[in-house]
Amino acid sequence: MKIGFVVNDVATEDVSYTTPHLALSAHGRGHEVYLVGVGDLGYTSQGHMRAYARKPKDKGYKSANLFMKDIQSSEPVSISSKTLDVLFLRNNPADEIGNRDWAQNAAYIFGQIAVNDHVIVVNHPQSLSNAINKMYFQHFPEILRPKTIITREEGEIKEFYQKHKNKIILKPLQGSGGTNVFLVDKDSVHNLPQIIEAIARDGYIIAQEYLPAAKHGDIRLFLVNGAPLCVDGKYAAIKRLNKSGEVRSNISVGGRPGKVDIDQKMLDLAEVLRPKLIQDGMFLVGIDVVGDKLMEINVFSPGGLNMMCKAYNVDFLTPVIAALERKLHFRQIYGGGTIDNIRLCML
Repeated sequence: MKIGFVVNDVATEDVSYTTPHLALSAHGRGHEVYLVGVGDLGYTSQGHMRAYARKPKDKGYKSANLFMKDIQSSEPVSISSKTLDVLFLRNNPADEIGNRDWAQNAAYIFGQIAVNDHVIVVNHPQSLSNAINKMYFQHFPEILRPKTIITREEGEIKEFYQKHKNKIILKPLQGSGGTNVFLVDKDSVHNLPQIIEAIARDGYIIAQEYLPAAKHGDIRLFLVNGAPLCVDGKYAAIKRLNKSGEVRSNISVGGRPGKVDIDQKMLDLAEVLRPKLIQDGMFLVGIDVVGDKLMEINVFSPGGLNMMCKAYNVDFLTPVIAALERKLHFRQIYGGGTIDNIRLCML
């Protein structure tokens, strides 16, 4: 199959990210692989999505590092939604805030054009466009989520703080990677006005009850087609341990990865998420769990899958690519347009 991976920028795509490893896995299975930056997308006068993409030159690579160096040094080639089979949207809109605001929705807009040409686009672009901020999280059952308010009003946040035993988490409605996430307690409440001002520069503020179990970190679990990704009895999951003195467990801010055993409670939680993920065509998702509560649902470019492969000595990448092959198989049997993209995303 011809598969394009959309990232924020090919030049800055780091080999530590999950996307290069997914692309290398697809390449190793004999597929024609392209990497596309959001700024390399366009629309032709014939009504198709166009992209200036980069592709690997070699047939075999011993490492993802060599694979990415080869791609990043290659000359761009023009591809179109008329010839692509699959478009995998792996860009993170939160990384564009304040820098390239125009790029936040671009991939999902052009992705919808590709859908019109019967390209299989995952995750479903219209749903991604609707999930551009963390409000998407609030559409899942309340029993799974910490108590939350979303506001720009300082008075409401102070009231919420007092109601929740003088310990809450504040973070931006749109963001990722632990950026601008603050623990507000008795020791830091005197800085509350400054914290609110800092977060509010980018929009709304999420105030969330503090979960004591968070001091032990959180668990990132990958879901494929709405179900936990499991290979040879091992789940694609990792414990993210907080750095000393740090409320955030994100790897990007110093969190340490560790192995974890997935229990039935977490599998039951994932099962409750499944109907909504299927409805929205969210093919590859990373969920973050603290105790028995869901903290975040990562639908754009969830990371860590490559680290999980290394931690458990298990190939979690190939099943993701194999699932895309299966979708293409159904598309070819039924023909373009018979099964719509949102359903193909989850088959």
